[in-house]
Amino acid sequence: MALSWKARRRWALVVLVVGLPVYIVLAVNLVDLFDRPHFLVEFAIFAGLGVLWALPLKGLFRGISQPEPEEERRGR
Repeated sequence: MALSWKARRRWALVVLVVGLPVYIVLAVNLVDLFDRPHFLVEFAIFAGLGVLWALPLKGLFRGISQPEPEEERRGR
């Protein structure tokens, strides 16, 4: 079952406020397990991890910045 626009908006907020900071802490701790690499390698790792978190959540974030769809407003 697909999430409603309002539910997707709420889950997107939860992901951004709770999930993203947790992901950042995990990513930094993961990189800290190894000796500090060259800054370009370190930049590439963080850039890759920065894109990687958004790929599975792309559908959740799609369209949430738009106004509420008409069909959902009429259903109230």
